[in-house]
Amino acid sequence: ENVSLLFKLYCLTVMTLVAATYTVALRYTRTVETELYFSTTAVCITEVIKLFLSVGILAKETGSLARLITSLKENVFGSPTELLKLSVPSLVYALQNNMAFVALSNLDAAVYQVTYQLKIPCTALCTVLMLNRTLSKLQWFSVFMLCGGVTLVQWKPAQATKVQVEQNPWLGFGAIAVAVLCSGFAGVYFEKVLKSSDTSLWVRNIQMYLSGIVVTLFGVYMSDGAQVLEKGFFYGYTYYVWFVIFLASVGGLYTSVVVKYTDNIMKGFSAAAAIVLSTVASVILFGLQITATFSLGALLVCISIYLYGLPRQDTTKIQPSETKSSKERLATV
Repeated sequence: ENVSLLFKLYCLTVMTLVAATYTVALRYTRTVETELYFSTTAVCITEVIKLFLSVGILAKETGSLARLITSLKENVFGSPTELLKLSVPSLVYALQNNMAFVALSNLDAAVYQVTYQLKIPCTALCTVLMLNRTLSKLQWFSVFMLCGGVTLVQWKPAQATKVQVEQNPWLGFGAIAVAVLCSGFAGVYFEKVLKSSDTSLWVRNIQMYLSGIVVTLFGVYMSDGAQVLEKGFFYGYTYYVWFVIFLASVGGLYTSVVVKYTDNIMKGFSAAAAIVLSTVASVILFGLQITATFSLGALLVCISIYLYGLPRQDTTKIQPSETKSSKERLATV
């Protein structure tokens, strides 16, 4: 399926802007808004909205209500195997989020910040091994440069605290390793499912969001179940919170489009650019101070995006597995 470079750039640009706006809006709701809401319920509602948006887009794609119902019966409710297949990334992402929380609780913030960025090269490695692709030495260099740039952009000096929290570094590093592997695997797995068949992108989204709703509802029960029952599912919600949820929903849909027509590595570069943009916006809106480390990190991010985007062989499609073995692809590095 031939997709123009202009369309790919458009998708990446929109995803970057939406992600940056979402980050700024989320920071506003968690720092300026006086009444906090339950983040677990917000994540669940986001999955519900993404499901309804995907159904709406599929309805437009099919052209009639009858065809929509037929498509849902055949591809969603009549295909439990496909539903099970798309439940894998939802479960893996849930495991990733929990492991990230465990890691943050057992590691210093700076150590966590550095090690968690290993998800960027891990995604590249999963792309090579699972999708039968090759990356040039320059591309690998740009991936690791992006990893370092994002680390510097998000770097915050460690602050001394009077409250000493008991931490287990080994548990923290183990958890961060699992989180990094989950991040790379889940993203590339979803990309492989999308590109290995002619099934509509929106059908795949519906399949994944259905399982995502189940997983996030379980997360609400486990994390905030008692408080939600006491205060209500929509406790603390304001217009700004709904705006954040809307941005997260649109961003999720655009992410799937980016993965479909580019790849997970480009998604990582787009997310890094969004981090830089959101930090610059925070300087204007919240008076955040730009540091030398941020400036250096932003420069590295920009350079890495340029280097990775230099003319090369198209790596956005899954290559036949018999062309090269995994060892041969890795040997090019």
